Amino acid sequence: MQLVSGKEARQRISNLINEKHQVHAYAVDLTAKQIHRLDPTGNVDFGGSEYVAAEPHPMPTHPKHSQDRYQWWTLPHGAYLVEFNESAELADDQMALLEPHERLLRAGAELPAQYLRGRQNPLSTLLSVTCAQVQIKQNARVATLRLFRLAPAAAPAQPAKPAKKTRR
Repeated sequence: MQLVSGKEARQRISNLINEKHQVHAYAVDLTAKQIHRLDPTGNVDFGGSEYVAAEPHPMPTHPKHSQDRYQWWTLPHGAYLVEFNESAELADDQMALLEPHERLLRAGAELPAQYLRGRQNPLSTLLSVTCAQVQIKQNARVATLRLFRLAPAAAPAQPAKPAKKTRR
């Protein structure tokens, strides 16, 4: 696997808010478009016949300062679904690693690190608030995406030929 530049990764990411601030040497930041609270009960069983996803419901936003152009979400301790403004269209030989933005971690929330393949639209993930409360502004950079190019498959190894016996 080879890590590709942020500039090259940017070619696979749509709907950036501000390329200058989101594209870095080897990563692209993703921004919060919508945050949903999750109904407290989901079901997972072996065969999937009783599977029920925890239902998402949009969280309300509110102004924090009168001069703010964007609203804020106030998220108490718990689990949420964050939907990003950006979407991804990865090539067959590419894989992306989605990880929490360092500022999100320092604010007391986290996202699971996960690998992505193919088309991701909408792009979303679970967000966990681990402290008492976190406030997140609309369009805040909350995740980082790193794109990798997969190595081409190696040719199958040929069986070794038996050594010829030499007479002495």
